[in-house]
Amino acid sequence: MHEIFQIYWWCVVSLLGGILVFMLFVQGGQTLLFTLAKSETEKDFIINSIGKKWELTFTTLVMFGGACFAAFPLFYATSFGGAYWAWMALLFCFIIQAVAYEYRKKPDNFLGAKTYEAFLFINGSLGTILLGIIVSTLFSGSEFALGDNNFVQWKNPARGLEALANPFNYILGFALFFCARTGASLYLMNNIAEPEMIAKLKASLKFNASAFLVFFIAFLAWVLLKQGYAVGADGIVSLESFKYLHNYLSLPVALVLLLLGVVLVLVGIVKGAFTSSVRGIFSYGVGVVCAVTSVFLILGLNNTTFYPSNFDLQSSLSISNASSSLYTLKTMFYVSFLVPFVLGYISYVWRAMDAKKLDKEGLSNEHY
Repeated sequence: MHEIFQIYWWCVVSLLGGILVFMLFVQGGQTLLFTLAKSETEKDFIINSIGKKWELTFTTLVMFGGACFAAFPLFYATSFGGAYWAWMALLFCFIIQAVAYEYRKKPDNFLGAKTYEAFLFINGSLGTILLGIIVSTLFSGSEFALGDNNFVQWKNPARGLEALANPFNYILGFALFFCARTGASLYLMNNIAEPEMIAKLKASLKFNASAFLVFFIAFLAWVLLKQGYAVGADGIVSLESFKYLHNYLSLPVALVLLLLGVVLVLVGIVKGAFTSSVRGIFSYGVGVVCAVTSVFLILGLNNTTFYPSNFDLQSSLSISNASSSLYTLKTMFYVSFLVPFVLGYISYVWRAMDAKKLDKEGLSNEHY
């Protein structure tokens, strides 16, 4: 029974991870301020379009962290507590984002609008790449050991920033960066009713989608061909060649989600880049959620450690040794029934905010 709830909550965490990556289109839009917008009006179009959604990205990140804390507290203690400089840097990127949206257009702003626009760019670029690097350590491993009573001992004084020294971690970092910019181009095309902006966004989409696909394929190749960390029936962790490829072959649901996700992402990109349709964001968004969810599934299921230790292999974390008690997981299981209602409310609000496309006339009523 305990194992069933552990699998259930890993699936929930995986889904939240997929939604979070899709919502990074807000960060992607912020990076377009200095590459696509050539006037203050175009900057206002981008910021006021994505500004309606910036809280949702942060909320999803908090929900992802909260689910990890509640369902897999040892992982939360190890990663968030041990690699805290990496997480603090990421949190700082999100703090300056909130400050920027609050004060960019306030009168008598002594820092000036350009400073806050730089904050938004930092959040969209450094924040996104750093998030990818942190998540990539779930595949590449970190330097920690578990002592008595599972007390976490982080073995590198850089406290998480040592992940920056592993070049393979940057593959996912840049994949997320260009994924966010691709999603932003598609979202803005659907939300802004200005032909000149749409033409620029189409050109941006072609470049960023091409870069995203290159890095995503490179990430998949790295994951599927590398050694993984298998947990035996006796609980002993060992290295296994092509472990994540074996997981896909053993978990047909994850494989179907990956293939479906890739197809939907390509459909969304083709719609946006090569047709007159501006609705590519919908198939693209569903595709991103499916593909990312599948990657998280093979990371934690099928007797796999989802947070390997490069210092002490037997300290690696799996859903079995890092989870909460059966009572806690079971109680949260009933609470999770409220999640569909929350998602339904978010969907309703989303549609209400985007019911009218943003044009020059409506831009005067916006305030970001």
